[in-house]
Amino acid sequence: MKSRKRWYHISLTTQILLGLVVGGLLGWLVPEWGVEAAFIRNIFLNLVKSIIAPLMFSSIVVGIAGGGDLKKVGRIGVKALVYFEVVTTLALFIGLGVVNLIKPGVGVVLHAGTGELGQMAQNHPKTFIETLVHIFPPSIIESMARGDVLQIVAFSILFGMAVSAMGKKGEPILTLCDSISQVMFKFTGYVMKVAPFGVGAAMAATIGHKGLSVLVNLGMLVGSLYLALIIFVVFVLGSIALLVRVPIKQFLKAVREPFTIAFATTSSEAALPKVLEVMERIGVPKRIVGFVVPTGYSFNLDGSTLYLAVASVFVAQAAETTTGVHFGFGQQLMLMFTLMITSKGIAAVPRASLVVLLAALYSFGLPPEGVAVIFAVDELMDMARTSVNVLGNCLACIVIARWEGDFDDERARVFGTPQEIGFDTAAGEPAFAQAAVEGE
Repeated sequence: MKSRKRWYHISLTTQILLGLVVGGLLGWLVPEWGVEAAFIRNIFLNLVKSIIAPLMFSSIVVGIAGGGDLKKVGRIGVKALVYFEVVTTLALFIGLGVVNLIKPGVGVVLHAGTGELGQMAQNHPKTFIETLVHIFPPSIIESMARGDVLQIVAFSILFGMAVSAMGKKGEPILTLCDSISQVMFKFTGYVMKVAPFGVGAAMAATIGHKGLSVLVNLGMLVGSLYLALIIFVVFVLGSIALLVRVPIKQFLKAVREPFTIAFATTSSEAALPKVLEVMERIGVPKRIVGFVVPTGYSFNLDGSTLYLAVASVFVAQAAETTTGVHFGFGQQLMLMFTLMITSKGIAAVPRASLVVLLAALYSFGLPPEGVAVIFAVDELMDMARTSVNVLGNCLACIVIARWEGDFDDERARVFGTPQEIGFDTAAGEPAFAQAAVEGE
């Protein structure tokens, strides 16, 4: 007999939404309590900050050394990486354009700890040469202690290349970094268990300080992201699909289930098994699926990359409202370059983009309190960006297969029909297509 789930065992998503509502009501009805709840928000932010350095270092090293150098990865690897970089860069600039057009952060006031915003206001932007010099750290320990993301990334890339060049002698280091990465993802899961309280406190403190008018700006932030994602999917991914002659009807039929799973769970990893299955069924060779999908989960996070552009400029706009310090377009371009680097190598786990965002804000002297404000509506944005991540990686598989001349148009034509069973029957694997087609 199947056991029923107890009514009080609710999902983290529901808990976060409840925390959002309760925190909003607390900040509205009892604003002085909402302001006092800021210490809970600060505890949560400190926990998130503690993840940045070890997670980023281990993930980048594993991403570089674990996949070997580009010569070993070969032609498919080069094509995939070029495609990933072009598409994610387009996503960044679409996000940058939309957020500068709508300006959702204008009018949002951020409240920092004692002296923190004053210190931020006194910071002077580094010149391009100073920024280049700053990228390379004299002490990686000091860089990790400060959470300086640019220096951590630079050191991690060089370290990963060195580990890869060592061959078998570097394998223990690679294993260690992989273990650290997995432990930090588990640690992230523990931190997310207190997310409902962090969300509630963030919303209570925000509304307690600013009032319900802040929800207008947060609504504009969510709307800006969804608009930017729609533009990206329709014009960028749609144009790519037409250019490489993707069978649109079959593709949409193939991706609808992993897309829905990702949207509902806010986790690309939850959709991964289904992505691997449907991409092979629609005509992409197993060797391409096996390389492009896992690589894309670290290097082709289209939705998350676009979100980072929108969210970071939102914080910059709010910081300008708070301090009067203007964050110019040139600085925004440098920030986009930083995000283009730091968004690589971070696994697509729920809300991992917030870790990258927080690190980037620190590097450019922007207030981390902006992350707490964003987190209040992050669940709504996470659904959209995660599902677009999955959609982008599914399309990438077909693009690389078509680029290699290995896409099976005949198999794509019969996807989801009884005729599909014949392909696996001929290969001696009838059960695979049989179960899949019956479930359509």
